[in-house]
Amino acid sequence: MLRFAPSPTGDMHTGNLRVAVFNYILAKQRNAQLLLRIEDTDTARNIEGKDKDIMFLLNLFGITWDNLVYQSNNFKHHRQLAEYLIQKGNAFYCYCTKEFLDQKRELAKANHQAFRYDDAWAELEKDKNPHPVVRLKAPKEQVGFHDEIKGNITFTPNEIDSFIILKEDGIPTYNFACAVDDMLYDIDFIVRGEDHVSNTPKQMLIHKYLNYEKSIKFAHLPIILNGEGKKMSKRDNASSVQWLLDSGFLPQAIVNYLILLGNKTPCEVFTLRDAFAWFDITKVAKAPARFDLDKLKFLNREHFKAMREQDLSVLLGYKDSAIGALAKLYLQEASTLNEIREKVDYIFAKKTLLLEQLDKNTESQNSTEALEILEFQDAIKTLQNTLLSLLKEQDFSKADFNTFKSEAMQKSGLKGKNFFKALRFLLTGHTHGPELSDLFPILRLYLNDVIRN
Repeated sequence: MLRFAPSPTGDMHTGNLRVAVFNYILAKQRNAQLLLRIEDTDTARNIEGKDKDIMFLLNLFGITWDNLVYQSNNFKHHRQLAEYLIQKGNAFYCYCTKEFLDQKRELAKANHQAFRYDDAWAELEKDKNPHPVVRLKAPKEQVGFHDEIKGNITFTPNEIDSFIILKEDGIPTYNFACAVDDMLYDIDFIVRGEDHVSNTPKQMLIHKYLNYEKSIKFAHLPIILNGEGKKMSKRDNASSVQWLLDSGFLPQAIVNYLILLGNKTPCEVFTLRDAFAWFDITKVAKAPARFDLDKLKFLNREHFKAMREQDLSVLLGYKDSAIGALAKLYLQEASTLNEIREKVDYIFAKKTLLLEQLDKNTESQNSTEALEILEFQDAIKTLQNTLLSLLKEQDFSKADFNTFKSEAMQKSGLKGKNFFKALRFLLTGHTHGPELSDLFPILRLYLNDVIRN
């Protein structure tokens, strides 16, 4: 069984989602179950409703799970096993106060030494502290494991001191709850971020002291860097899954990119289901990968191209599949749903409102530029009146662009740049964009709506 174990203490970031995607793929490849484990042991930082947000996002990205558990439901088992370890002599009560340990840390810092807990301190402050923690005894020999991505990793005894497994209030620490629950739910392959590498030997030690001998595979994914080559943080917009969605990136494109990122794949553009056939966790690069927003935009466009026109229309808020076909013409210059929606909405926007915006622009221009804007406005108004008159006389729903253009040019008396720039504005709401001859076969079906606005 594999597991994805998010914490409900904040928004999901791209690194979390990448871990979820890889676990899901491996579960499908191995015909194994996937456990969704909500790690809610940090009761002070848990945010109400974040667990539901996590599940919503996973479903949005096509990730399903076979079982759902909340780590807090196992507190009873965690405490029972901690007591068992104390009885065996593999764990002990520690009465050190926070102030005592802070003094020891400052002393180590002053002596230019790494702080290391000394088991001899355990009962020095027993009279002062009625609420001890429980610590697991440090190992006396090295702890090592094979990582499917990083290779063999070992930790010497002096790298792991006696660490806390139960806090003063009886709540298990992350490492203890994680190790126990992996054991309780028979997890045999753990895929997570490389920030957990140092936790792995501690969790292995817990299993050893509990006489749990099941072989577990590990794969620790390298961190994702931002555009500057630094570790992604909350300050980087692209680190937030919700930001990517709000910006108009498709879930399937985001998944495509996260699988592609720092990986060897047979092609660039694929679906989550496609990856079941060829994904290989051992081919993920050991080095951190840099998040490239331009690459994600490219993939987003490719997935828009592959989308059914009716589906794209619905995403844009329209019912007619022809709008989806129209939207695809803008993929030459638009990469996200937001950008495409802005292009399409401008087509059907009230041109009088857009003209008012042009009026405002004249205030910030020099006299020559302001005069050009005024001439452009006059051309638009002239052409709009001409087209409204033409639409009363003729049906252009089956006409080609050349016929429509010739009729409009002849009747309006406009020529050259004045005509074509005004025509583009009336048909699209923009002064630049795809060829009008490409847009017209679809726009001709909506001319009354487009021009009258």
